[in-house]
Amino acid sequence: MRGEWGTWSEIGNGMALFRSPGSPLPPSLRLRRLLNPSRSKLSFRFPTTMASSSSASASEHAESMPVSAKLFHVPALNAHEMEQIADKTMDRYSRSNDAKRKGRGTVIVWFRNDLRVLDNEVLFQAWSSSELVLPVYCLDPRHFAATHYFGFPKTGALRAQFLIECLEDLKRNLVKRGLDLLIRRGKPEEILPSIAETFGAHTVYAQKETCSEELGVERRVRKGLWLVALPSVSTSIELSGAGPSIDAKPQQASGTSSKKGPRLHLIWGSTMYHIDDLPFRTDHLPDVYTQFRKPVESKCRVRDCIKAPKYLGPAPSTNDWGCVPTLKQLGLSLVQVKLGMKFSGGENAALSRVYEYFWKKDLLSTYKKTRNGMVGADYSTKFSPWLASGCLSPRLLCKEVKRYEKERVANDSTYWVLFELIWRDYFRFLSIKYGNSIFHLGGPRKVKSSWSQDEKLFDCWKDGRTGYPLIDANMKELSTTGFMSNRGRQIVCSFLVRDMGLDWRMGAEWFETCLLDYDPCSNYGNWTYGAGVGNDPREDRYFSIPKQAQTYDPEGEYVAFWLPQLRVLPRDKRHFPGRSYIQQILPLKFGSVPGQHGTQAISSDRQRKSRR
Repeated sequence: MRGEWGTWSEIGNGMALFRSPGSPLPPSLRLRRLLNPSRSKLSFRFPTTMASSSSASASEHAESMPVSAKLFHVPALNAHEMEQIADKTMDRYSRSNDAKRKGRGTVIVWFRNDLRVLDNEVLFQAWSSSELVLPVYCLDPRHFAATHYFGFPKTGALRAQFLIECLEDLKRNLVKRGLDLLIRRGKPEEILPSIAETFGAHTVYAQKETCSEELGVERRVRKGLWLVALPSVSTSIELSGAGPSIDAKPQQASGTSSKKGPRLHLIWGSTMYHIDDLPFRTDHLPDVYTQFRKPVESKCRVRDCIKAPKYLGPAPSTNDWGCVPTLKQLGLSLVQVKLGMKFSGGENAALSRVYEYFWKKDLLSTYKKTRNGMVGADYSTKFSPWLASGCLSPRLLCKEVKRYEKERVANDSTYWVLFELIWRDYFRFLSIKYGNSIFHLGGPRKVKSSWSQDEKLFDCWKDGRTGYPLIDANMKELSTTGFMSNRGRQIVCSFLVRDMGLDWRMGAEWFETCLLDYDPCSNYGNWTYGAGVGNDPREDRYFSIPKQAQTYDPEGEYVAFWLPQLRVLPRDKRHFPGRSYIQQILPLKFGSVPGQHGTQAISSDRQRKSRR
């Protein structure tokens, strides 16, 4: 799940064009510019993790998928089945309609990375403090701009399509509850004040974020709202019983609208453990995960899910709710996923995947044994794309795990899902402690090192043309599906940093481009960890390709899936096929590898100990 959620794989911008394996890279996606070392301050960074290793091998998968299987739908359910499952789950986590509202007037819910109805404290507080709720989503053009250092597209076709499906699903679920979703294209700091003025909204509710670009948008939205002149009508804003706002202006004690304009009310809601419940301040957060996890587990309780009423209406009256955009309207081309995993976006799909993985297939009980797999849909939870977009609440996941433990079995595997969710929390809290340093070359530790930015080498890595099948297969899966296993992410990161000696930020920004489950905290937390500039106590951690291949893909099933030219080879030759495959671009730094580059020896005891 680190790979999945908290660390790197399950949990977590994309590209305008994705290729099928073997097709050439479009010129528009080539590296555009090299780093300007003087640019140390980041602006507008929108958007899984790496750490644990397991002795379980790929041969231990509960469901080993044959190479002949081409496409895996996640979840493997049709739309009608997903709607039924989601409705039942929503019934379980909703309250009756006897709940009473305490406020008056109109409020706005600004949806960001919380595209769900269930366990959404932002939505519930907005409903309870008003008479009318206006849900809004802003398609910010900066989400589709270029990455900061190397100019890759932030959001490409695969993740954009996933986002479109998330918005369509959210709109349907809001309509079911008596609301709708107002969709506008533009910057939130320009759109929200205008909408607030048009509808006379006294408060904008939104989920609090942690990274610099999102914080900058919050500041500008607050400034824009402050300038809106509202009519002096009684709003009776009452928030008693609601959780504290984060970084919000004080509410008016008189109960009348502020002469300074609507308030921005920010609410924490992106982690399993609430930030206010931590046993230490975020600036005193331990730099080692275990030192964070143990006191949190022993001293903190995961809060109950927010149970909102089934009916949240009425919504304000308008004739122009706006439409969910198409890829073409976003300037992107439709990409059909025909190989590997195809994810469905939206809360209904997220809840259906939880049902499928936990209850229908009973895979939770073996998660720890299978989580390092690489082929198929069911070796790991695959929850990360929905967690990153906020279609799935980590707190609700925790409650479902506890329900599974009560009704079926509690073991190391059920705990390990929570363990990985804590990793996800940890990286989010670290982003508060370290700020922009997680995006800098030296990372939070301010490590000084010589990194190459060789374009040709990097192109070989991102295109899957290194000559090492395990690396190439993982990179082709990433560009084709928008997903890569946790194990794969750790391996390709180690190869880029340790063997190729390239600037780790090149890899981090490419992941930002491609991943469905991209989120800045987990992505950059994992890359700094893997590059030895973050919070890994073993800063020289190295993943040996021969060892990883033997442990996690001993039959060469995974590499043959993504590199079909290897299927004709004997299984023991698939990872190091010699002249039967493209030439290796460079020798491995450590380890004994058969092939055209001969053997490289481990150079020291320290390096031998850190090698995986």
